[in-house]
Amino acid sequence: MKHPASREFFAYWDEKRGLNPAPDRSELEPGPVRELLGDIFVLSYDPAAGYPFRVAGTRVCALLGKDLKGEEFSGLFQPASRIEIEDILDAVIADKLSAVVGVTARSSDERPIPLELLLLPFNTRAHMPISLTGLMVPFVEGCHALTDLTLTSWRYMGHPPQRFAPRILRKLTLARGLMVYEGLV
Repeated sequence: MKHPASREFFAYWDEKRGLNPAPDRSELEPGPVRELLGDIFVLSYDPAAGYPFRVAGTRVCALLGKDLKGEEFSGLFQPASRIEIEDILDAVIADKLSAVVGVTARSSDERPIPLELLLLPFNTRAHMPISLTGLMVPFVEGCHALTDLTLTSWRYMGHPPQRFAPRILRKLTLARGLMVYEGLV
């Protein structure tokens, strides 16, 4: 992650998930990330509509020049990038992976604007809509009404290392100087 806002939001999300692959949506509170709320969004999953915006911060809406509620996320991207962004979103949801995505957009004066997109899953629970959160920030100040988003790079970040509780380990002495720890694979 290159942008400080992405690092800050990821650190908060990572703290909330603890040893789980992802936190519950109810665990994220707006107070600790108050300064980032304008850059944060939430997407839901709908088999018919894809990944529409449930909520989008004011800076994200200004960045893209419109109110995004209900707008399909992959529809913001150039046709060549739509399948790839949908595959990334599917992996974030299905595998509970976080993803950092490099994006280039076009400004109203035709300049390319680099952006960083952070995609973070929520824990899936029965009878709750499938959703994920994210953050979109430009590396250039003062840009708005961007169009034609194109993927330039992406990287998945895996799960935190598992910590084993001491009660799971059972030490067996087989021979002098040799220890076998049962329970680890």
